[in-house]
Amino acid sequence: MPAAIVSEMAKPIASSDRKPPSEERRVSLLVLCGLALVIGVMTGLGAVAFRALIGLVHNLFYNGRLSLVYDANVSEGASRFGDLVLFAPIIGGLIVVFLVRRFAPEAKGHGVPEVMDAIFYKRGNIRGTVAVVKALASAISIGSGAAVGREGPIIQIGSALGSAFSQLIGLSTRQKITLLSAGAGAGIAATFNTPLGGVLFALEILLPEVSNRTFLPVVVATGAATTIGRILIGPDPAFAVPDVQFPMVASFNIQEAVAFVALGLICGVAAWAFIRVLVFMEDGFPRLTQNEYVQNVLGMAVIGLMMVGLTHAFGHSYIDGVGYSVIQDILDHRMTAAGLLALLFALKLVATTVSLGCGASGGIFSPSLYLGATLGAAFAAATSSILPHSGLTPSSAAIVGMAAIVGAGTGGVMTAIVMVFEMTRDYAIIVPVIVAVALAAGVRRALVNETIYTVKLRHRGHRIPKERHINLYLVKQAQDIMEHRFIVARAGTTLKQAMIAEDTDDARAIVVERDGRIVGLIPPRSGLWAESHTNPDLLVERFAERRLVICRDEDLLSLVLARLRRHRAGAAIVFRGRSRPRVDDIVGIVTKRVIADAVIGSYED
Repeated sequence: MPAAIVSEMAKPIASSDRKPPSEERRVSLLVLCGLALVIGVMTGLGAVAFRALIGLVHNLFYNGRLSLVYDANVSEGASRFGDLVLFAPIIGGLIVVFLVRRFAPEAKGHGVPEVMDAIFYKRGNIRGTVAVVKALASAISIGSGAAVGREGPIIQIGSALGSAFSQLIGLSTRQKITLLSAGAGAGIAATFNTPLGGVLFALEILLPEVSNRTFLPVVVATGAATTIGRILIGPDPAFAVPDVQFPMVASFNIQEAVAFVALGLICGVAAWAFIRVLVFMEDGFPRLTQNEYVQNVLGMAVIGLMMVGLTHAFGHSYIDGVGYSVIQDILDHRMTAAGLLALLFALKLVATTVSLGCGASGGIFSPSLYLGATLGAAFAAATSSILPHSGLTPSSAAIVGMAAIVGAGTGGVMTAIVMVFEMTRDYAIIVPVIVAVALAAGVRRALVNETIYTVKLRHRGHRIPKERHINLYLVKQAQDIMEHRFIVARAGTTLKQAMIAEDTDDARAIVVERDGRIVGLIPPRSGLWAESHTNPDLLVERFAERRLVICRDEDLLSLVLARLRRHRAGAAIVFRGRSRPRVDDIVGIVTKRVIADAVIGSYED
């Protein structure tokens, strides 16, 4: 008869800095809205200061003068340094690498993935240092020529302010996440002067829950930040859209329908290409060399060469910085050549992905707008003879393309639609934009399931739920709710031997193992205690569930629930590590009882 080993195990998670939910500080919704107001004002001021800092760096590197005055929507022509502007992104990039490596590695890249990671995997904790370093690093990247945007940094800066402020006063995780998201929405609202877009960005992209307790603080923060921006920057939207007229629904014709459908499909493919090329660059540069300074020099030299080459060919560098001047020129009907627009689309795609891949700090929102505007305008110019009655002009197609690529690439479909409407303030764009954005998002999702924000986290093993299940308890990780005590029984153990550790009932799960391998799980309260009295010699493996549900200790509860439902299992084994677990790697069991406790504990009076 094989030797039978039964052991009762309890493995605590080493995390001395975590407070039980009952000890976390919670404030009333009114107080939370007051705190959101403070964060909104701080973020609005931060957005204004960040734009001034970009102007200072740009004027220094591009024009050789000290000045904070810089209008990114106005084309400046060639740099006064001539071909020496080649070295501007290289020098700026080296400074950025130093700042990021030395003070805040989280500030590398486009920012939003780090914010999402903090929400779902770090209990809403972002260091206050990140706000300062991100502002400096991104301003230097953008101002010196890296082809990145200023919205991602503003989002991360606002999020860092919200999180740091919440940590300072010791708020609970859920309220910390709410204020973090409020800061993010406030940042994007202040940058584009789009308060509704800022609210939707926070709700659609970041927040795991949509309810009064999350919605109201976000609205307050975005409203405050927008007001500050309008006072200090001006009331105008991000782009001036002169005389862009879309036909109303009553006059919609077949050529117009074909044009917008085709543009939406093309933008979906373009969003997919943007995501894949960015992943390729972010993975590819570290393979070239492990030295981050060398990576940056190689990448930024490419950007510098593009700037010099375009200046010689067209009198302007075009692809550097946020690229708003190109978008504005398209909207003003000053750039309508299909060949040039297609070239700028391709070069900006390469420039942005190279910049982020080699270590620049900046966002992808502005580049997405640039790609959409150039692609849309190029499409309209190229098809004007094929679809002469479509009513599509380069400027109107640019607006639709902007919304389509932003919506498809980021996954923020409603955010893209509403933000473009706020930018143009023309209600007639709604139908064409909805059609194009919906098709673009569908194509992108068919080609790649992850967005440009979540694909980076997927590579870390951090999956972000795509559906919001209306409650913040799903942000909890398996290790937060699991039962630490369970029984390990070797295969061949009888019920009597396995249940000897239990005096009254079978309240603990039993993990069945053979030679250190997990072969089955018996969920708690499965009736084995009574069975052990009537049939004590039956073997435990006879009662074990063979289709195991296994999750890591840091997996989100939403992922655990999905696996339990898919396998119709009664419990999940939690392990610590990356490879397939053995018995010694098990740290706990997630049961239906602890899931119910997490749900009940999420409700507030």
